[in-house]
Amino acid sequence: MSPVELLAAVLGVIAVWLTVRQNIWAWPIGLVMVVLYAWIFLEVKLYSDMLLQCIYAVLQLYGWWQWLRGGQQHQGRVVSSLTTRPLLAGLAVGALGSLVLGYLMGTHTDAALPWLDAALTGFSLVAQFWMAQKRLQCWVLWFVLDVIYVGLFYYKGLYPTAILYAVFVGLAAYGWLDWRRALATAR
Repeated sequence: MSPVELLAAVLGVIAVWLTVRQNIWAWPIGLVMVVLYAWIFLEVKLYSDMLLQCIYAVLQLYGWWQWLRGGQQHQGRVVSSLTTRPLLAGLAVGALGSLVLGYLMGTHTDAALPWLDAALTGFSLVAQFWMAQKRLQCWVLWFVLDVIYVGLFYYKGLYPTAILYAVFVGLAAYGWLDWRRALATAR
């Protein structure tokens, strides 16, 4: 356990908690967290996860903008729910991204667990995009992904990060409940 990993884990809990609470500070704190995790994953050869963190940095900026200025009135996003077609399209994009990245990582790098890492990366991008748009379904996808991430990080000896993702499992369940209430109130 390195001090950098511990700091990144603490920032991760804070960022996700603020996201659940729909607090705009989730995005800049999350930006610092993902930069730290990009470095950590590079060191342990989880290249898909490292790449994911770099893309997350861009998505952190996108989410920050969406929550401040997105939506039809450009006054920030409100919680909404995906209909079937965009939900299935997002999952298809995650699956396709997983296959392409898994092949690239499995054949062109010395990545540890290239297919699992790629699948988690592909679907995490979908979940993060949905989160930036305040789509309720992001929390269900995060819940499933976070459960799998716990096992991956434990296996790789990233124990603080495994604990962080176990906390994320609980926060994803809480986020789904909280955003579901916000959606019901808005209707």
